[in-house]
Amino acid sequence: MDATAEEKKRQYVRAHRRKENRKREREGANPIERGGSLPPNQNPAPAGGGEGGRTEGTMRARTADHLEALSLEIERKLHKALTSNSQRLQLLQQLFADIALKVDDRARDKIISTSNEGIAPVDEREDSHLCFYEILANHFVKVPESGRRILELIVQLWSQSFAANIFALLFHRWLFEVPLDGKEVSLRYSSALVQGATNVFWIDIQTNTRHFLPLYHYLLEEVALVPDQLSKISPQAGRNLFFLLSRFMLFYDQDHLLASFLEHFPAFPNSFLVGGAADYFVIELTDQLQKLKVEPVLLHYLSRMTILQVN
Repeated sequence: MDATAEEKKRQYVRAHRRKENRKREREGANPIERGGSLPPNQNPAPAGGGEGGRTEGTMRARTADHLEALSLEIERKLHKALTSNSQRLQLLQQLFADIALKVDDRARDKIISTSNEGIAPVDEREDSHLCFYEILANHFVKVPESGRRILELIVQLWSQSFAANIFALLFHRWLFEVPLDGKEVSLRYSSALVQGATNVFWIDIQTNTRHFLPLYHYLLEEVALVPDQLSKISPQAGRNLFFLLSRFMLFYDQDHLLASFLEHFPAFPNSFLVGGAADYFVIELTDQLQKLKVEPVLLHYLSRMTILQVN
């Protein structure tokens, strides 16, 4: 082979390698923006017997790496929203849609480790539906410094549409499981939580879906029914939370917990005028029924109304 042919061969090989490298970089970038796909796993787990502990540790490390990549992508979009007045609403809406996405099978194996306590296994769910926000909310509790960077950006966007929604999805656990600095911060966060949860529950109502059932379930079972947790937010936010849960309990089919829910209902200053917990529940439920415009949802509510029968 002459020198010219040899040089052309080397140039072809170098060009091919550059093309492959660019392809790998594109696959590893912007994981949320690509609908939940994650950076490819470049380091296969060690094989062979006797490596179980090391393999599990390696898998957990990789899971943390993937979750940190998702966190960095969220930060990137929030930074962009802060600096772009013309695209701010679009960027926040896109970010909200991204974190509400269902986790596909390929991504699930990469971002769910054996240490994901607090997240119901997919095979135990009614719809086998697992969303990114559940995993990220759990991650930010375990790695608070990662969550704080994102939270600081969201606070700067409080007044923007979708900011409260994003906060409620990503930080509903944080508010009750990570120590906060001062009552003023707790008041601001708890108000945003109730507002954001209200918004996303209504999205489920309008689409007749249950994407945000895990959020409702957490607020009901892990907060409303646990006095120590409820005491971490302001009394007014606690009352508003119970109003919110009352309105959506039948929609999310959690009325089997109604008796316990009513027992934990907080005291209200004007309760001597309105009545007890059951009266407040009925008032909120009645108001909710008047607002429903989606026929299948209204029929679903009506089908659950037997819980109001007095024996």
